[in-house]
Amino acid sequence: MTAPYEISTDPARLDIPLIHHWLSTDAYWALDRPRPKTDAAIAASLNFGAYSTTTGAQLAYARLVTDHATFAWLCDVYVSPTARGQGLGTALATAVRDHCRPLGLRRILLATHDAHGVYAKVGFEPLAEPERWMALVMGAGQVPSVTQRL
Repeated sequence: MTAPYEISTDPARLDIPLIHHWLSTDAYWALDRPRPKTDAAIAASLNFGAYSTTTGAQLAYARLVTDHATFAWLCDVYVSPTARGQGLGTALATAVRDHCRPLGLRRILLATHDAHGVYAKVGFEPLAEPERWMALVMGAGQVPSVTQRL
C-alpha cells in the first residue's frame, strides 16, 4: 500500500500562496503576517512540504531555521484542516528530525501552544533548564540600535 502523502524539501514544490494563506489566516502565531514576511521567511529557511500522493496537492508545511551545524528552530508547522488527525503532523516532525540527524545539530527547539503531544512522539521534551533561556521580543518593524565605543 502506498502512503497517502510524501514529504519533500524541494523548494520548487512549495505552494507559497497556500502556505501564506494557511499561516496568515489560521495559525495563531502568524495571523495577519504580510505576504512579504512569509516570502522572506521561506527564502531563508529549510522548508518541508507534505503532499498528497494522489493529487500532488500540498497538505502540510514546516520551516526550519538552521545553521546546518549546531542549531535549528522548528517553526510554522501547519497541517491543512482536511488532513488533520491522520498522523501527518507527527510524520512531518519525524521527517524534520531525521533530515537533521546527519547534520550533528546540538539541539532543535520549537514553541507550541497546543501540540506538545505531537512533538513528544518524535522525542521533543520540555526544556531541562528553562531558567537558562531568554528571549528578545521585538515589535513589528523595530530595529535595534547598536552603538559600540572601544
